[in-house]
Amino acid sequence: MNIIVLIKQVPDMEKVKFDSEKGVVDRKSAGTEINPFDLNALEAAVQISEKIDSTVTAVSMGPPSAQEALKECIARGAKQGILISDAKFGGSDTKATSTILSSAIQKIGSYDLIIAGEKTVDGDTGQIGPEVAEFLNIPHGSYISKVQDINESEIKVCSEIWEGTYLKSIKLPALITVTKDINVPRLPSFKNKMKARKAEIKIIKFEDLKENLDINKVGFNGSPTKVKKIEVPQISKREGKIYRENIPQAVEGLVNIFKEKKVVD
Repeated sequence: MNIIVLIKQVPDMEKVKFDSEKGVVDRKSAGTEINPFDLNALEAAVQISEKIDSTVTAVSMGPPSAQEALKECIARGAKQGILISDAKFGGSDTKATSTILSSAIQKIGSYDLIIAGEKTVDGDTGQIGPEVAEFLNIPHGSYISKVQDINESEIKVCSEIWEGTYLKSIKLPALITVTKDINVPRLPSFKNKMKARKAEIKIIKFEDLKENLDINKVGFNGSPTKVKKIEVPQISKREGKIYRENIPQAVEGLVNIFKEKKVVD
């Protein structure tokens, strides 16, 4: 079985800054890491490979620096890493990104299962996985919290939607997006880290995909959606009062607040 895991290198969202005028994330303002949800996707793939004979391939679209993220994926259990990187892809929105990813997956060759994280912490759209599935014309399941069973023809999963849990059977090839509840990603061993440092990451550029990829549908100009404005909300602080001496005044104040909030009549 061939399993593809979609990986994205994202900025440290606790430290990153935003360019409100340009409507973009200033990715140079903070360090990078693998999108946390994608680590769950990778772990799910590795666990499947431990049960049935499988090859796990980590695929990422991003700048050349994303090779380090793919090497970490190899240290965590992936067999190989493939980076889709070209200046022509810069500024792609979710549709353009999904177009590029699906084209690259077709270029890579046969696959049985594609696993992606529920969403990315920098975009938070949750659109890439389902859009890739649509472009590849394969079934997909979202918000997967558990893989019940898998064989060469189908995968049975638990999908958490709203307040319900649904048991779904999906024919392969298929794509699933997983939540953080599906597993706890294991840490790579020192031995695997050292081995992954020497791994060769295959690079796919636009020239490699131009036979089935329209230049007018990728990058900033090929993106139908644009970020008009970014607003970072101010953090509201909790307000409080301290009564040290006048206890009756404190009680009266609390009663008035409860009445105002209609907690008591």
